[in-house]
Amino acid sequence: MSGSFQVFSLEHVLTLFIILIFSLLIFFLRTRFNLIRYSLGFLLFGSEAAEHIWKFAAGEWSVSEDLPLHLSDLAVLLSIIMLFTSSRLLFAFLWYAGLASSFQAIATPDLGTYSFPHLIFFLFFLSHGGVIIACLMFVFQGYKPGLQSLWITAAVITLYGAAVYGLNQLLGSNYLYLMKKPEGNSLLEFLGAWPWYLYNMEAVMLVSFFLLYLPFSKRSRPSVDFR
Repeated sequence: MSGSFQVFSLEHVLTLFIILIFSLLIFFLRTRFNLIRYSLGFLLFGSEAAEHIWKFAAGEWSVSEDLPLHLSDLAVLLSIIMLFTSSRLLFAFLWYAGLASSFQAIATPDLGTYSFPHLIFFLFFLSHGGVIIACLMFVFQGYKPGLQSLWITAAVITLYGAAVYGLNQLLGSNYLYLMKKPEGNSLLEFLGAWPWYLYNMEAVMLVSFFLLYLPFSKRSRPSVDFR
């Protein structure tokens, strides 16, 4: 049986290492872009479907916890669409919102009792690690995130957060962790008490976006921005 998930346990660290290896491997498979992107798209779709089906069957699915409203969960769905369409618009959003939220999700997962070797453990890391791999695939194909898309993505997420806050009030939920911090270790533990950590989250988001933009800030290749 699986117990409570422990951050940076041996199985957690090994899983992060496997995601890193696959992320590097994508560079060497970049000439098979279409095969890999369609395969990953179907894999992410299957992973998302399997998670919801399992929770429905186990009687553990709930509207207040399992709608794909957390940013990292929404990023998985948008990544599936990006993989099938090669959408530059989605890439411009996901390079910032998808990578930042997925890195945080896999570094400090809110998995509760779904620890290794539970099915949800594997599906969680497959989905969120898949977002990182998907974004890197498009960078290896010459896509470059732009500065304009950084600001637009930040604005969209802020407006999205306001909408989700209202929905949390209706559902009694905690999507985006706007109502309270998640249990266990997370970045939010270092950002103060409610509601101050919400403002600090915004600052951390902008810093992480700028860090994601830095590797591309001086390249001559035209950037991918919202049009």
